[in-house]
Amino acid sequence: VQLQASGGGLVQAGGSLRLSCAASGLPPDDYAIGWFRQAPGKEREGVSCISSADKDIFYIESVKGRFTISSDSVKKMVYLQMNSLKAEDTAVYYCGAREGLFYSDYVCEDGMDYWGKGTLVIVSS
Repeated sequence: VQLQASGGGLVQAGGSLRLSCAASGLPPDDYAIGWFRQAPGKEREGVSCISSADKDIFYIESVKGRFTISSDSVKKMVYLQMNSLKAEDTAVYYCGAREGLFYSDYVCEDGMDYWGKGTLVIVSS
């Protein structure tokens, strides 16, 4: 499994960015995929995850109403639309995936088996 994330950059507070992740090698179904982030000096946290089985979606509380995850199961792409960005959203964002049937909140908490290289998001205040 390979994951390639892109779309990071520098944006002013209140602005928007869209992250993309291209996944290859995943099975046609029964997998979870999502976005994690690691801010300087902090542990990596699950931001938003989606389950391919039932499209169950999880968001951490701090991004609800601002971030939207979406996926294209045919193209094996997953996106994270980030609006109303705040300085505290500054982090390296990673795309992760895990094979199997899982609830999205579980994998966002427990972590993934496969990781892509991160993409840096900097939000200036």
